Amino acid sequence: MFNVLIIDDEEEIVELIEVYLKNEGYKVYKAYNGKDGLEIIEKETIHLIILDIMMPDIDGIKVCMNIRKNYNTPIIMVSAKGQDIDKIQGLSTGADDYIVKPFNPMELVARAKSQIRRYIYLNDNKNSAEENSDEEVVEINGLKLNQKRHNVFLMGNEIKLTPTEYDILLLLAVNRGKVYSAEDIYKAIWKEKYFEGNNTVMAHMWRLREKIESNPKEPDIIKTVWGVGYKIE
Repeated sequence: MFNVLIIDDEEEIVELIEVYLKNEGYKVYKAYNGKDGLEIIEKETIHLIILDIMMPDIDGIKVCMNIRKNYNTPIIMVSAKGQDIDKIQGLSTGADDYIVKPFNPMELVARAKSQIRRYIYLNDNKNSAEENSDEEVVEINGLKLNQKRHNVFLMGNEIKLTPTEYDILLLLAVNRGKVYSAEDIYKAIWKEKYFEGNNTVMAHMWRLREKIESNPKEPDIIKTVWGVGYKIE
């Protein structure tokens, strides 16, 4: 059984999400403020976090930043704020997905399933990998991706990436030289229809570069092909 934590100060929304998740067989933990949510994460094994942004004590942005200090658990942010700048802020602090209130509960469940599948797949493969000489390792400018272990090292130091960040980096790394537009990346990673003006990929790319580039503003690894997309040489 997989565990989902809902952190939201609106009890009606929490109860609604809980009903749909339990119908899918998930165990649900609930917190109505950021402090309680962070305490649950420290005590329980959580496979997905559904996090509201606007809360009275600690807002969702700060909660997300705190989580990302120690955990790569997937986070779906939920907010009444639907402007692009709000989505970018949420995603750039470490969230894997962003959904705007009011939302269709079934859409949220579908996204939850997708995030949990990827998270479990990455961790299962990482934990079950055996030491051998033919591990598939991609090396780029001091960066090493081990496809069997699903881990990433930069100059010998392990870099903590979220499942989404890892998937984006791996997509570009194993297809070196190929330019991927934001739409190409979105469809490949999220497997959903892409809409013009969607800044999800840009937000994740910004955070990924913050982790792997010595100078994110002048990246050496993930290059921008202006007007086209992204690539790794």
